[in-house]
Amino acid sequence: QVQAVESGGRLVQPGESLTLSCEYPGFTQPYYIVAWFRQAPGQEREGVAWISSSDGSTNYSNFVKGRFTISRNSSRNIVYLQMIELSPADTALYHCAIDPSDTAFDFSVGKFSIWGQGTQVTVAG
Repeated sequence: QVQAVESGGRLVQPGESLTLSCEYPGFTQPYYIVAWFRQAPGQEREGVAWISSSDGSTNYSNFVKGRFTISRNSSRNIVYLQMIELSPADTALYHCAIDPSDTAFDFSVGKFSIWGQGTQVTVAG
């Protein structure tokens, strides 16, 4: 069974940068969407960014536009989330998820059937 594994989360100071990775070895479908979601304590999960394998198109939630960049290493089944100018408001557990239907352009949670355990990003100091 394919799994998604996130890494890269840690404690950083405001204004610093961080890159998260999501690996999903063994996933062989040609067309799919990989998205990053985040959930802060006491808050609902929210979509952050997604990338489509079919054409490399990307989309971002307004609160991260210009600060976060999602990219993909197609040969290694890894998706990255580069984050700059981090603020305490970005503190959350970040999950990556895979939508095998390649249709979740609006971050529809129900379409993402593969989820990672998450990696914690804490911005403080």
